[in-house]
Amino acid sequence: MTVALTEEKSQNIIQTVQEYGKRLFSFIRNRVGTDEDAEDILQDVWYQFSNVADASSIEQVSSWLYTVARNKITDKYRKQKQAYIEDFVYEDEEGEINYKELLLSDPTTPEDIELRKIFWEELFLALDELPEEQRQVFVWNELEDMTFREISEKTGENIKTLISRKRYAVTHLRKRLENLYTDLITR
Repeated sequence: MTVALTEEKSQNIIQTVQEYGKRLFSFIRNRVGTDEDAEDILQDVWYQFSNVADASSIEQVSSWLYTVARNKITDKYRKQKQAYIEDFVYEDEEGEINYKELLLSDPTTPEDIELRKIFWEELFLALDELPEEQRQVFVWNELEDMTFREISEKTGENIKTLISRKRYAVTHLRKRLENLYTDLITR
């Protein structure tokens, strides 16, 4: 009886590969960078399909295959994101993590765009946690490239006070973004 079930399962897998193989490959290829990546993901999908105990119990085979393919594509991008972060977020001469390079560079890939989106969202969430004076000095100086002298003229505040406010802001932001960095590279 097990030989008959094994033969039936093999035929089911062969039939499914023949029926969905080309369309599934095209679906994956349109979402990844190379044919090789698409082939690797497709192979992972077929492997997972072949390991289903009773593939005939899957009601919507095409839906199941495309869902697995989407999940494999997502996994691939997460792995790439981890490598990407490690390559571009680095410590400077003072041993501090340098996010400015990452935030202000031009995105060239979907991974770049997504990573930049995550960082900007987290930066603005962290900025919202700061007292208004610290947040404003940081935004003016770092994001709008105003000098402390220009900020002082605009606000009437002493330059040393402005520098102190920015230092508190930077300390807070460094801590918050370092947690984000740690979260992303340990996924």
